Order: sequence, then C-alpha cells, then structure tokens
Amino acid sequence: MRLIVDRFEGDFAVCENENKEMINVCRSELPADVKEGDVLLKMNDKYVIDTAATEERKKKISRMMDELWE
Repeated sequence: MRLIVDRFEGDFAVCENENKEMINVCRSELPADVKEGDVLLKMNDKYVIDTAATEERKKKISRMMDELWE
C-alpha cells in the first residue's frame, strides 16, 4: 500500500491512498520523522518513508509550479 501524507490532525495523519481516498493513520504507527508530503509504504505491517518517491514527487511539483509562473 502506498500513501501520501496530506496533513496531521491531532493523533492522526490524514493520507491519500492510490484510489485518491483519504484515510486516517495513527501517528504512533508512522516513523517519528514523517512530515506532510512524504510518500509512505506499508511493509510487513510497518510504515516506512519512501525517500526516492518523496523526492521525485517534490521535484515534479516544483516543475509544475515553475511552469505556472513562467
């Protein structure tokens, strides 16, 4: 399962799944250093940050923003 962290609300991270649905995940289940925009993978009942996918997503968003303002 792949999730993107949208925001934090109290003890939950609101995440978007592959089907564009928003789900709540307990913060206690996530890595301590997780932040908004991170891509998460669930492996062996544990969430990990996919740093490569997170960086690629940030670059893509940055390119899109640059195109908007050119």
